[in-house]
Amino acid sequence: MLLKYIKIRSYEMGLVFRDREFAGLLGPGSHWLLDLLCRTRVQVVSRRAPWLLHEQLDLIVKSGALAGRAAVIDLKDHERALVWIDGRFSQILAPSLYAYWTGPTDVRVEVVSTLAVRCEHKDLKAIVRAADAKLRLDICEVARDHVGVLFIDGRYIETLPSGHYAFWKGAADARVVEVDTRETTADVSGQEIMTADKVTLRVNANVTYRIADARRAVGAADDARQALYRETQLALRAVIGARELDAFLIGKDTVGQEIEQALRQRAGELGLAIAAVGIRDGDLAG
Repeated sequence: MLLKYIKIRSYEMGLVFRDREFAGLLGPGSHWLLDLLCRTRVQVVSRRAPWLLHEQLDLIVKSGALAGRAAVIDLKDHERALVWIDGRFSQILAPSLYAYWTGPTDVRVEVVSTLAVRCEHKDLKAIVRAADAKLRLDICEVARDHVGVLFIDGRYIETLPSGHYAFWKGAADARVVEVDTRETTADVSGQEIMTADKVTLRVNANVTYRIADARRAVGAADDARQALYRETQLALRAVIGARELDAFLIGKDTVGQEIEQALRQRAGELGLAIAAVGIRDGDLAG
């Protein structure tokens, strides 16, 4: 009754507690423990599970008993840990104290700082696929033929090409505004404009353009495309309103060129590049 027999298998470790205080480790093998007052308890844990999880982990670490048997990670508030187990990405660790067994399982831990808000890593695709990635990271994808305008805490940082991106949650307010850089056409239809000789025309036009400066397009107006639409309406009224009906009908191409010239400067201020402006038709209103 005074002796306790403990069998520790090759893949196990025994945690010894006396009076509920950590007292040491028992390695693999057969052990007899003298326990006169029945105050000794041995908790057997498997080292096949890489992590040593215990409510008294801090005391176990401070005892120094894990030296040579387990590695300790103490993550501060601005740190995270990327964990690979047997060559495969496993998880992202939040700030806390951790210990993992060195031996049965190949565990690799990379400690990174969240002071750099953007998470950049050669294995980012594997990291963002992890089950807990969305708990630790804000993840976004910039599609092909798009760019992403990155703001951190409201300040412009850079313009990102297409690809996957991740930002540490809680480190800062990171926002990516996705912008389509492909050429597109805006239809400006049904504009009723009075010519210089007091004839009212219903004019349909189109403007072909693309976003040339994504940062400017995002910051210059709440909607750069809508702003271009309004500028085109004004340019149509200015150019056609200065002509008589016959001059307009004869020189539609010239009208388109003048409107294009009038739009270029304002479009540049909006981060847009004009490719062409065309007058599709102009009918007598009514």
